Amino acid sequence: MRLSEAWSAYEADKRLAGYSPHTLKAYKLQSELIIRHIGDRELAEITFEDLKEYLAAQNHLKPASLGHRVRFLKSFFRWAYEEGLITANPAAKLREPKMGKRVPKPLPEEDLETLTVYCQSPLEHALIDLFFTTGCRIGEVYGLNRQDINWETRSIIVRGKGDKEREVYFSIRCAIRLKKYFNSREDNETALFVTERRPYRRMSIAQMRYILKRVADRAGIETSIYPHRLRHSYACHLLENGAPLELIQTLLGHEKLETTRLYAALSGPRRRELYRRYF
Repeated sequence: MRLSEAWSAYEADKRLAGYSPHTLKAYKLQSELIIRHIGDRELAEITFEDLKEYLAAQNHLKPASLGHRVRFLKSFFRWAYEEGLITANPAAKLREPKMGKRVPKPLPEEDLETLTVYCQSPLEHALIDLFFTTGCRIGEVYGLNRQDINWETRSIIVRGKGDKEREVYFSIRCAIRLKKYFNSREDNETALFVTERRPYRRMSIAQMRYILKRVADRAGIETSIYPHRLRHSYACHLLENGAPLELIQTLLGHEKLETTRLYAALSGPRRRELYRRYF
């Protein structure tokens, strides 16, 4: 079986296994890159040296990007081995590059408030408030529909990584802004957020990112603003107000508590408060 044929079978299996469309889209790009580099060869012909040579040619990439390619190769060839398509796994000994632990900084409260001041439409208000008060990933927000909202409990069931469901909550202010946004719409689309112009359809991830950047540029905020940074700000906001890490873990949808410890690193004010309490 050739690489391209194996990829099609792999993609079908992983879609059934619940892999997100975004992960599969990224993996499809990885499959195209390696086929472009080594050719659409028979799986059984590919060796460990072939994969090492392919990765070595990517020395222009940052460790995180290179690590993503290694993870795809390991996942793909492990699947091929388990399916009996190859008798030995050429990716078994591949190792991901070492990466320092990076903790993204939350937005200062002043910048968060400034963002809301410079919103000019119900859509902008609703989108920014939803990201900050739920801590959702952008892919999770993309898949939401209007009927997913429980107005009584101010909560939403979202599908996170691995197609796992969790309940997130939003503030009263966010509820007001969501209702105002829905009242301003002229469409019958089920999607929670739709495009700003006709023909109305579900808003893409790229468009959501663009709207956040548009508001930030309008406000003159020099700090880079993107959905995942609002998610980190949400986690730090909970932490600084006394929420236990275990609660933050469930709200963020982290499988491991260690991820939450890194993601919601203690900020300066919280460290000082705890130092004064215990010393």
